[in-house]
Amino acid sequence: MALWVLIKIIVLLVNAVAVLNEERFLRRIGFGYRPEVVAEESLKARTINLLHAVRTLLRIPLIFINAFVIVLLVLFG
Repeated sequence: MALWVLIKIIVLLVNAVAVLNEERFLRRIGFGYRPEVVAEESLKARTINLLHAVRTLLRIPLIFINAFVIVLLVLFG
């Protein structure tokens, strides 16, 4: 039971990161993706790279993961 809750939390957090709009939100707070920041090793640069990677690499898999989680929730409550 606790594992299922942990999986749902992770899926929800990844969804939250994936839907952040770079122009409307991330650039305003200083977390917009810039190629010159990629080479830095600061915590902010790593966070920017993580946000960019999640938004680009997990977009398609998240569709299937969300569909799977929805089906499981409908079937098993």
